[in-house]
Amino acid sequence: MSDLCLPDPDWASYTLGVFICLSCSGIHRNIPQVSKVKSVRLDTWEEAQVEVLQAGFMASHGNNAARATYESKVPSFYYRPTFADCQLLREQWIRAKYERQEFKHPEKQEPYSAGYREGFLWKRGRDNGQFLSRKFVLTEREGALKYFNRNDVSQAWAKEPKAIMKIEHLNATFQPAKIGHPHGLQVTYLKDNSTRNIFVYHEDGKTQEPPLPHGLSSSSLYQCCCVHAALAPGKAKVSLPGVPLPHVTGLKAHGLAYASSPDFQEMVDWFNALRAARFHYLQVAFPGASDADLVPKLSRNYLKEGYMEKTGPKHTEGFRKRWFTMDDRRLMYFKDPLDAFARGEVFIGSRESGYTVLDGLPPSAQGHHWPHGITIVTPERRFLLACETESEQRAWMEAFRKVVDRPMLPQEYAGEGRKGWKPTSSINPSKWPKDSTH
Repeated sequence: MSDLCLPDPDWASYTLGVFICLSCSGIHRNIPQVSKVKSVRLDTWEEAQVEVLQAGFMASHGNNAARATYESKVPSFYYRPTFADCQLLREQWIRAKYERQEFKHPEKQEPYSAGYREGFLWKRGRDNGQFLSRKFVLTEREGALKYFNRNDVSQAWAKEPKAIMKIEHLNATFQPAKIGHPHGLQVTYLKDNSTRNIFVYHEDGKTQEPPLPHGLSSSSLYQCCCVHAALAPGKAKVSLPGVPLPHVTGLKAHGLAYASSPDFQEMVDWFNALRAARFHYLQVAFPGASDADLVPKLSRNYLKEGYMEKTGPKHTEGFRKRWFTMDDRRLMYFKDPLDAFARGEVFIGSRESGYTVLDGLPPSAQGHHWPHGITIVTPERRFLLACETESEQRAWMEAFRKVVDRPMLPQEYAGEGRKGWKPTSSINPSKWPKDSTH
């Protein structure tokens, strides 16, 4: 069974000889020239199709055999998604594996393995929140990702990059729901010892789609269409309530044209190019480390994100709603989820170092609107937080406890192994910068 699939998959590709889950079946229907799928339980199978599936599966195919064939040359740095990852990563993995066969032919991996990449991405403005086209250049030789405000960098006045993001400090993670775009990518790096976020996506602008109905994002439309395609394979045309016809005319018997946009592949190529640059940097920085040691450090998803209420350091100010991000041992809070900089961040150490997390708030706490409290105890002070629902409280408690229950590594005492960046500077475990608006 593929790592992409949930346990006990009940769909199958009878041309590839593999079993897949419902979610993956919708993606496989988008590549009918490669994969033809049916439900094991719901569809009627012709005897010849059963024989092909059984013969192929028992003789030379099956999920393990397909993996050996179609994943024989996956680069170590290439991100292997699981069923928990976003739709974009899962779809592009399946397309790269079966449709483009990138992992059988290394020459097809050049877009993300060459050590240099440039192109235009839509970047969210730090102050006005508007997405504008910017030229991005990734160069392993310089160990940096750069972007330029002017598109024509051949001009002398436009050659200076607006920002230089060192590969050493860079992280990238897909955030389609947060950014509101099906292939939105959040890139994080260090600027003046503080965490800086930029939000980007790719769109070539060659096609003009009508606006989506109010309350419906393109990512939710995309996921809805994938499920619809899986459940309605016999319909040449489909309609989704409230969705303009141009958005769904690509949804046909075996998939949807909307999902095959080159923009999707473009962003995944950028993501893996960044991982490749990180991989090669770490190989030089840690020459004795194995690939297995380095791969988990190439990029990371956040342990938990969401809204909580917080109060100030004196515990007498009123609680205010803020967006929180748990990034490994850094807990950061923002006024808005798409803020460029955190209002404050705190380092969360291990239980052995005097850190713990408690269910509830002290009896003296007041001014919180949400009823489900959390107290983070550090050697110097306590941080009081409140969640809107009990389920959110449990999820945050689980994330915090995973961190404090994990012993700290030697490099984490020195700022996660990054020379010159220590918890005593921007991430001081004893101080949470006071938010003037709490």
